[in-house]
Amino acid sequence: MKIFYTKVRLRIPESVREYAVSVMLDIGFEGFQEEDDAMEAWIRSDRYSADVRKGLEDWLGSQPDECRILEEETVAERNWNEEWEKTIQPMQIGPFFIHPTWADESPPKYTIPIAIDPKMAFGTGYHETTRLMLRLIPDFVRKGDTLLDMGAGTGVLGIAALKMGAGRAVGIDIDPWSYDNALENAKINGLAERLEIRIGSVDQLKPDEQFNLILANINRNILLDLGDALVEKLATGGNLLLSGIVEGDEEVIFAHPAYRSLEKCSMLQENEWLGIGLSRIIGSRSAEIT
Repeated sequence: MKIFYTKVRLRIPESVREYAVSVMLDIGFEGFQEEDDAMEAWIRSDRYSADVRKGLEDWLGSQPDECRILEEETVAERNWNEEWEKTIQPMQIGPFFIHPTWADESPPKYTIPIAIDPKMAFGTGYHETTRLMLRLIPDFVRKGDTLLDMGAGTGVLGIAALKMGAGRAVGIDIDPWSYDNALENAKINGLAERLEIRIGSVDQLKPDEQFNLILANINRNILLDLGDALVEKLATGGNLLLSGIVEGDEEVIFAHPAYRSLEKCSMLQENEWLGIGLSRIIGSRSAEIT
């Protein structure tokens, strides 16, 4: 029997899209595709009940005014991954050469190859926030670092840091698809023994865990919610890299007491997106961030 899906096209600002995906996964959506000014989400039509639609509408109503449903369409089941794969091309970002396993292109000389098969999870390198993090990582990772990748997605950031010399990594994501995909990508890159993936949020961190490097490519609201927990888990002398922040929101981030206790070391920008590097300097007091 042919399965039908409802494709819902939504107006969602980029700054809250990862949060939107987590909400829609919880209510039954299964696949997502980003556009410049919108995103598409798929759910089996037999699961798209009035209650599910109302839940989506209620969440959209609690978000910025521009969040809304643009259109809905019923479509027959297709091989979503095959169609998605056609859009993924190799790219060089800083010292890294990100490529899917099916690409024929050879890595340029002196680059660090990272094979990523995205399977619809966020973190392909095509988004500015991922590229910013990949450009920051080489300046902050140190040989043997223990690493936390909060919002791991495809696992690309943790894999990049491990290939730069980090010792071991923990990746955490609320998305079950990301869990499976990050594990697969760690295996593809020969890092399955060094990259541990957990489903959930900061509740998955053990009381005694500390990390030399923490990566958090999420969004402003979640970064504010998790600020205390992330900084608490940052070892003395460690580094915290943040992205998912749009220009103008850095003042809100820097006003957070936990982030203010760290020293700002770096800030990169691509279009409206920012990547920020913070450090817990040994023996320093709370740093005044300007």
